[in-house]
Amino acid sequence: MESKQITEALRGAGLRVTAPRVTTIGVVAEQPHLQADAIAAEVRKRLGSVSTQAIYDILNALTGAGILRRAAVDGRTSRFELDSGDNHHHIVCTACGRLEDIPCFEQATPCMHPPKGTGFDVKIAEVLFRGVCADCQSP
Repeated sequence: MESKQITEALRGAGLRVTAPRVTTIGVVAEQPHLQADAIAAEVRKRLGSVSTQAIYDILNALTGAGILRRAAVDGRTSRFELDSGDNHHHIVCTACGRLEDIPCFEQATPCMHPPKGTGFDVKIAEVLFRGVCADCQSP
């Protein structure tokens, strides 16, 4: 994602354009599926001193604005990627933690529906597949 696109995305979402926000988006664009602490470390390499809390606040703001997408791997861990608006799911290796995108079988959102009668108008269905990757299966 180019700097101009990042600036337009932030302004379009009603967010101020700041160096930590621009850098955070750039890090996630270059290295999708990083955890917040790894994003914070990379942002610090590029900008110097930025607090971990500031990165968490930025990630929450960017996720809320639809610029980033949070992939919840377990109850404690989230990873981040650009919210490209496509309809995909994730698969995680339970041995090494590698996370990859899996295209949805149906390209329309949502690709799965709850039973009738819930009263919900479902917009998104997120699926997380768990298994052991080929590298971890190898002896």
